[in-house]
Parts: sequence; structure tokens; C-alpha cells
Amino acid sequence: MKHFLTLRDCSKEEILDILDLAITIKQEFLQNRLNTSMQNKILAMIFEKNSTRTRVSFEAGIYQLGGMGMFLSSKDIQLGRGEPIKDTARAIGSMVDMVMLRTYAQERLEEFAHYSPVPVINGLSDLFHPAQLLADYLTMIECGIYLPDRAYNTPHIGVPKVAYIGDGNNMANSWLMLASKMGFELRLACPDGYMPDEKILSLAFEFAKKSGGNIIVCPSPQEAVSGANVVTTDTWASMGQEDEKEIRQKIFKDYCVDEDLMAKAAKQAIFLHCFPAYRGQEVSEGVLEGKQSRVFHEAQNRLHAQKGIMVWLHKNRA
Repeated sequence: MKHFLTLRDCSKEEILDILDLAITIKQEFLQNRLNTSMQNKILAMIFEKNSTRTRVSFEAGIYQLGGMGMFLSSKDIQLGRGEPIKDTARAIGSMVDMVMLRTYAQERLEEFAHYSPVPVINGLSDLFHPAQLLADYLTMIECGIYLPDRAYNTPHIGVPKVAYIGDGNNMANSWLMLASKMGFELRLACPDGYMPDEKILSLAFEFAKKSGGNIIVCPSPQEAVSGANVVTTDTWASMGQEDEKEIRQKIFKDYCVDEDLMAKAAKQAIFLHCFPAYRGQEVSEGVLEGKQSRVFHEAQNRLHAQKGIMVWLHKNRA
């Protein structure tokens, strides 16, 4: 059974295959051509964490593919009252064609997938946000910043340099997986004590040796951003970390991607952010709304990247 839980488990070719589907599906969408690859299929969307973009993009995506989305809040189903994950997975999986789970713990996602009779997609966990990274890479392709592995009809710069600034959270972990699988350079600048998970960092170094990628831990945001083609960041306090907000603001105060920092990037560099964004904290208003920002292009690509994921899983279902 194929699942989409983390890019750690995907090969480079599989990532490119999903992106090829996403690009084709997006082109059809823009030409008002219907893609009915998921005709009459049902996607169950289980949310243990709140969401805006994940819910809208998956629900709109499955409808646009000819299927139906079913929103299930953990507050409204027995999973939220302590039902074992394996029971929920087997019961729901017997009634639908695919499941998207947005949860606090990667372990819960892995357990759900283990017992599910249908493909499971990670809509976000504490460790990874792989669907977001495919939207980010799709945006890079469309902006001409990507590895020339496939004949995408856009000029490109070759091997990109990506700078990730801020908290070593699920987004940092996911960038590590993408860079080390695809073979590009990722520069990380995180405060002491807020680096990505050590096991994931070690795994990224291992993958990078095979792919030709380059993972660099930088001592400062300035060094990470210097000459970078992509600059990206995330909120300093994710959901579930609200009680740390004040102390994190003090620790991360020198990690704001502002105009001065962005000026150190390559001339044609783009800025990405997965949202929600907090202006004046991890990014300035000027950068977020500036000419180099591609954040709304990126947000819209969640729709198309996730349609690619769903179609790919459906086609590869055993």
C-alpha cells in the first residue's frame, strides 16, 4: 500500500512523478478542462489540528477531480474521545477511498497508515509537512528555480540554493528531506536549541551524499541568505506552542526575514512562506508583500500539488 507520510519514504523519481501529475493537472485546470481521475472517489479528511489552507485545498482538490471530500473533526468523531487509532483507521478505511490526516504526532499518522486499508496522506504532523513542500517545489519550478531533471518548459538556473531561516520545526525537517532527495543546496540558520530533529538532520546528510545535495548549517541568517535563490521561513511558534510565544519572540528576534536580509540573496531570489505568516516577526511586511514574494502563488499551488498526490496514490494503489 502506497502512502504519502513523509518525503523520507519517497524516491527522487516518485517526487518528480507526482510533480509531473501536478503540472499536468494544473494546466488542465487553467484551460477549464476537467480531470476526472478521482471520479466518485471519497476522501476522508481527519483534522486533529485546525487548518485553513490544508482543508480548503484538499476539499476543493478532490471535488475538482470528480470525487467528494468528507471533513471529520476529531472533536466530532470517536477518535477525539479516545478510540484507538487502529480501530478508526480500519473502520473509516473500509468506507472511503483515501484518508488525509492532520495530526499532532507523526507516530499517530504512522499507526493510522499501518492499519488503514486505503492510502493515507500526511496533512501535517509535528515532524513533517510534505504536501507543503511539493507545493513549494512546484512554485520553484514555475519560477525557473529547480534541478533540470525533467523537461519543464521554463528557463532555469540549475542547482538552486535555498535558505531556511528560523525554527527547526516540521517545515525545516521537510526542507531537509526535499533538498537531500532532490540534490540541491539547503542552508539552515536556526537559533541554538532550535535546530531540526537530530535524527532527521543526520538522515538528510546521508541522503545528500547519494543525491549530490548539500546541507549546510549556518551560524547566522546573513550567511545562509547570501546568494540564495530561495529564502523561506515559518512562524516562530506553531500550534501547540502558544505558551512559548513570548520567549520565542526574544530568542528569534534576529531571525526576521526583512528587506535588509533579503537584499543579501541572489538578485532574482524568491521568498516563500507556508502561512500563517506573522508580519513583523518571522517576516517583515515589506518582504511578504514585496516583488520577490511568491507566497500566494505558493499557497495556490497547494491545490494542484495535492491533486497530484491524490492521483498518484490512486494510480499506484495495490
